[in-house]
Amino acid sequence: MSYPNQDENANQENQVNEAELAARKEHILKQILTPDARNRLNNIKMVKQDLTTLVENHLIGLVTQGKINSQITDDQLKQILLSLQQPKRDFKITRR
Repeated sequence: MSYPNQDENANQENQVNEAELAARKEHILKQILTPDARNRLNNIKMVKQDLTTLVENHLIGLVTQGKINSQITDDQLKQILLSLQQPKRDFKITRR
C-alpha cells in the first residue's frame, strides 16, 4: 500500500487554493461589470491575457479599497483599458 507523499499533498492544496481564488475573482468581476463590459474583457482575454490580468487585478483592487460603488459600464472599461495599456511606440524610417 502506498501513501501519497507531502509534495503531492502540497500540490493538491495549491490547486484547490488557486481554484478558490479564481472563483472569488470571477464572482467579484460578475458583480462589478455590466454584461457588455464582461464580454469585452473576455474578448480581450483571448488576445492579450497579460492585459486582462492587469485590468482584473486593478478592478479588484478598486473594489477592495471601496472606490467602486456601481457597476462599470463598457465605456468606463474602455477608459480603464486605455489608461493601463502601454503607449505604442512609433518608428519613423527615413530613406536617402
